[in-house]
Amino acid sequence: MSDTDDAVDRTETDDRDEPGGGVERQAVDDTGDPIAVDDESDPRNEPVGPRVGPNGREVVVPLRLYKTVTALSTLAAVVTYLIGFVLVDAATIQVSVVRRLIVFALESVGVGLAADTLTALLAIGGVGSILLGTAVYVLGTRFRAQGMGKPQEDSNEG
Repeated sequence: MSDTDDAVDRTETDDRDEPGGGVERQAVDDTGDPIAVDDESDPRNEPVGPRVGPNGREVVVPLRLYKTVTALSTLAAVVTYLIGFVLVDAATIQVSVVRRLIVFALESVGVGLAADTLTALLAIGGVGSILLGTAVYVLGTRFRAQGMGKPQEDSNEG
């Protein structure tokens, strides 16, 4: 007898819940975990891949990949936002610690920039970093897990 044979598909009833009969519970295996039923209405059975949804183009992926994409894209967006705002701050404040470190690093390698040129480069880099963070976040929101965002068939919302 194999391990898969040990997973017994049993449905239990609990006569204590209702006096006229039992309340049927979901089928469980030997460990007490629910047994997945291969059902067409189960949202986990939705096919994966790109498609056009109600909110535009989206990519349906398994839940584990969705969680990874969401976490990493949010983290990348936050980091690029922070870098962008630090660079914009260094561009606008002439006595910024970051600006002084950048000037020191450039002078160490023999590159000297005028103050106005450095200000423009820092501002462009900062705004570019903020825009990059925005793009990463928006692309991360295009993913959804199987069964997420499907319109309810019996919903009265328009």
